Amino acid sequence: MKRLPLLLLTLLTTSGAWAHGHPAPIDDSMPDAQKIRFCERVRDHALQAFYNRDRGRPMKLFEEDGSDGPRITNFIIKRIYEEPQISSPKKAEAFGRATCNEMMGTKTPSE
Repeated sequence: MKRLPLLLLTLLTTSGAWAHGHPAPIDDSMPDAQKIRFCERVRDHALQAFYNRDRGRPMKLFEEDGSDGPRITNFIIKRIYEEPQISSPKKAEAFGRATCNEMMGTKTPSE
């Protein structure tokens, strides 16, 4: 009998923990939906660049073809390698997201 309340408490606790830290769903009808998704991917590249820099690996840049994607991503990767102030994964993610949003001119989704 004591197992049922413990099980319910565990389920409630874990479901609340899973709800935190995930971005809000983006409605495809939003005018900036593609830009927001792009900046989420750039944030992932920024994080990978941070890990590569910390492990002493060479900088991996994208071939630029004149479009915004590789230009913005390469700019962020170069800055992460140049800036010692970006000293944690959270700082790298925040820098990547903020720089991308600024360069793309997007509004962050309301949470």
